Amino acid sequence: MLFDNHGRQLNYLRLAVTDRCNLRCFYCMPEEGLNFSKKSQILSYEEMERLIRILAKLGISKVRITGGEPFVRKDLIPFMKTVSGIEGIDRLSITTNGTGPLKQIDALKAMGIHAVNLSLDSLDRDRFHKITRRDEFEQVMTYYRALLDAGINTKINAVVMQEHNLDDILAMCALTIEDNVSVRFIEEMPFNGGSKGYTPIEWDHNRILEHIKSAYPDLAKIADEKSSTSYNYRLPDAKGSIGIIPAYTRTICGSCDRIRLTPKGELKTCLYQNGGFSFRDFIRNGATDQEIEAQFKKLFAQRAKDGFEAEKQKSSTSSSFESMATIGG
Repeated sequence: MLFDNHGRQLNYLRLAVTDRCNLRCFYCMPEEGLNFSKKSQILSYEEMERLIRILAKLGISKVRITGGEPFVRKDLIPFMKTVSGIEGIDRLSITTNGTGPLKQIDALKAMGIHAVNLSLDSLDRDRFHKITRRDEFEQVMTYYRALLDAGINTKINAVVMQEHNLDDILAMCALTIEDNVSVRFIEEMPFNGGSKGYTPIEWDHNRILEHIKSAYPDLAKIADEKSSTSYNYRLPDAKGSIGIIPAYTRTICGSCDRIRLTPKGELKTCLYQNGGFSFRDFIRNGATDQEIEAQFKKLFAQRAKDGFEAEKQKSSTSSSFESMATIGG
């Protein structure tokens, strides 16, 4: 098994395959988009596969494919099939915005996908349009229903934004009554690529929970999985569950088992850290598998204790926050 310098087991890789996205959610990027990476700047599938095989030997057993929007990258499904067959990888998941063709769902089910996280911040078409700057609501809801019909483990990720989607919180909770879905509310984070600046939030996990309980006083706490990113709950007789992710207040850092590889191959051992070691350059300069493995171990032994320590280290070199699309959601 693989551990960091604080005794936390590491077994979960979040791999961003692209920084491009076909939506323009204001909390993630400016309306005009970002200065997206050139093809030569991002890891090839072959380079990603090599890194995953090395990490699997070290103890990484779970991989989540993220972006940007992962499905804007060509040939993603064949790559995912390859990853699902790597020895040691027993869970493969993906986060998507649900704007892709429904045939993706059949392919995901066929490869035995563990879970699909659907990014969906509103159940109202107009609010969805204002948040994403795109008119894709009907397509996303069709994708959602198709996931459930296929029997795929489905989670909804909704970022809670005070001035935009508070009216959606209770409506999303109601989804869990009849749908076997996990609805997870995420505290808004500053990773917006400069689209709205860095302002403290008022709607943290405690306030979100209080709001839900005001309408559903019988909301019950359920057990959280080991290293869970969310505090989890269930309504009486509901088929699904409700989670709240303290991504901004960072009260779950003590059990964090995740590392991230950005599209450019930078390793981030904490979401809030600045920059990261470039395995892209390391590979392209001729590093052997043994050297890559040694470098991973070195970096895991230098991991920040929590997101606040990582942010403090970051602020000494840069006070700005990237877009989540460049980091990997």
